[in-house]
Amino acid sequence: MSAPIIWIAIPFAVGFFLLFFLHKRLSPLIGGAVAAILSLTALIFPIDTALLLGAISIKISASIQFFGRSFALNTADGPLIAIVYGLAALWFFGTETSGTANRFVALGLMIVSLLTASIAVEPFLFAALLLDMAAILAIPLLVPIYQKPGRGIIRFLTYQTLAMPFILFSGWMLAGVESSPGAISATVQAGTILGLGFAFLVGIFPFYNWIPMLMEEAAPYASGFLLWALPTFTVIFALGFLDRYVWLRTSPQLSNAIQYAGIFMVASGGLFASQQKHIGRIMGYAAITETGLLVLAMGGRSAEIVNTVFLLLIPRGLELAVWALALSILKRRAYSLRFGEVKGLARKYPIAVSALILAHLSMTGFPLLAGFPPRLALWQELAGQPIYMSFWVFFGLLGLLVALARTLAVFVMAEENTGWAWNETWAQSVMLGLGALGLFVLGIFPQILQPLIVNLPALFNHLGL
Repeated sequence: MSAPIIWIAIPFAVGFFLLFFLHKRLSPLIGGAVAAILSLTALIFPIDTALLLGAISIKISASIQFFGRSFALNTADGPLIAIVYGLAALWFFGTETSGTANRFVALGLMIVSLLTASIAVEPFLFAALLLDMAAILAIPLLVPIYQKPGRGIIRFLTYQTLAMPFILFSGWMLAGVESSPGAISATVQAGTILGLGFAFLVGIFPFYNWIPMLMEEAAPYASGFLLWALPTFTVIFALGFLDRYVWLRTSPQLSNAIQYAGIFMVASGGLFASQQKHIGRIMGYAAITETGLLVLAMGGRSAEIVNTVFLLLIPRGLELAVWALALSILKRRAYSLRFGEVKGLARKYPIAVSALILAHLSMTGFPLLAGFPPRLALWQELAGQPIYMSFWVFFGLLGLLVALARTLAVFVMAEENTGWAWNETWAQSVMLGLGALGLFVLGIFPQILQPLIVNLPALFNHLGL
């Protein structure tokens, strides 16, 4: 059997089956189990390498042809697939406790399979089409049946669709630029079009206004899943661009533009988060800030660019999952999630509030939590850059800390003589507790990620050299 069938076709087929043919109560368990098995399979069985189990020889072939396109997953893709499906399993197991729509797991599996296909397809430019297909499939995940989509959802789909022609056209131009690198005007045009495409796709200012709007309009758990999945594969796609084209890797102008875009996202995301009075929108701006850190890391010039990016990506999935689950539980009590409606909820939902605060602290890079080691690595990268870059990154993270202080103040602002209560279910408490424990484990023992990320630079032939 080939790797694309195992990690692309099978999860897509399982998601389709869950969507139409299976009882809703079993979907989180089956979807989470399938994602966990696929993650373990990627860890245990190397791709395109014969493995002897007693007298039986097992080999997973690397590629397959489908409608004239080649889909290939190599040995270096194994750790990445394990990380993606492992985090997806975490999201799927938490579906029942979040109260999210029953089709979340089915559509989530289909989205993850399409996103996995985006890193496997050759020619790699077709990844833009698969990313757009995943964005379209996310619409029924965000909008309940018979409900009109809000402005944030419409803007999300518009920006994701606009990104596709820009990226495809820039890829065609880049092929010509590579054959005649002396054509400076063509180089500038190709770089500009490519930058616009990824600005739409990733959500770089001013194209990230849909994120806080989405967190206000849609279910927090579904929105959080989308904010984890799409940027993760978009960043990998962008790294593939940098790896394939020599002039992109060696252009100081492009590197500076990427770093400035990342700094602006970090600073503006933190600033806007500190001014919000809606805890869902605060999570949205925190996700923008985190994406800015990823963009900033991509613009680095050191050999550790890939390690730094993936070190940021892995805790991001856990942080957003814990934060989104806590928000989903609180939203059952305070529908709008505005400060006026969540006032004093720390005494009524202490576990959910504690998990939310821990996830927020991790996003700010607080010591002993999962977000601290990657931010420490990024600070080390910034040590060789102009001081103003470090200042604006500090400013953005400080903005997140201010938003955290305001949120915590509202949560503990209970009326006098209000008693403590435990309104979370046992399942919700266990999921939140495991998520919080994971934040501490990744923060105190970041070396446990080393076996997963040590081989990830092999995904790229030239990047970081």
